[in-house]
Amino acid sequence: MLYILDLLGVAIFAVTGAITAGQKRMDVFGIIVVGTVTALGGGTTRDLILGVKPVFWVSDPIYVIVSMSAGLGTFIYAHYAKPASKTLLFADAFGLAIFTVIGCQRAAKVEDSILMIVVMGIMTGVTGGMIRDVLCGEIPLILRREIYATASLTGGLMFVILRHVGLHDWLVTMLSVITALTVRLVSLHWHLSLPIFVDSNKRHHP
Repeated sequence: MLYILDLLGVAIFAVTGAITAGQKRMDVFGIIVVGTVTALGGGTTRDLILGVKPVFWVSDPIYVIVSMSAGLGTFIYAHYAKPASKTLLFADAFGLAIFTVIGCQRAAKVEDSILMIVVMGIMTGVTGGMIRDVLCGEIPLILRREIYATASLTGGLMFVILRHVGLHDWLVTMLSVITALTVRLVSLHWHLSLPIFVDSNKRHHP
């Protein structure tokens, strides 16, 4: 089940990359490249830091095939129907939740450190989206007034807590994904955000 969930996350993130690239008027090659990098970037960074060799998509090329196919499919679909305005945000939320938990699962096989497991989960969840936004000339979601990394953090913490309790792996996985996804979707629906830094000098002296 974890493998299927991982491939689903790859496909979803590839779609978000393809949609963002399409909004920037990139050609089909650029769309596939951005989609693929978005889908594989977080997991690649995670494996390199953990010292996992070879990187997951090198040992199993199906990840590359799925991500490229999702990117191409999005390009073709966009020629016949315009994606809904919130498709990108909702797809990204699903990808974030899935990749966060996948990252935690992979890290837990290598490290026992709770901190490392949570950090690797966050890194897996947010890095692909960061690369996507940078390539497309956008401010990454993680740097905006968005509850984004916080949603990933919540999912990671839920993962380590439920794992410590001793629940079955699939239950830990699903509940953690639901937790991260719920936090992200709730923040989108009610436009919630974290407090921002306010320069008191500028506030009093416009």
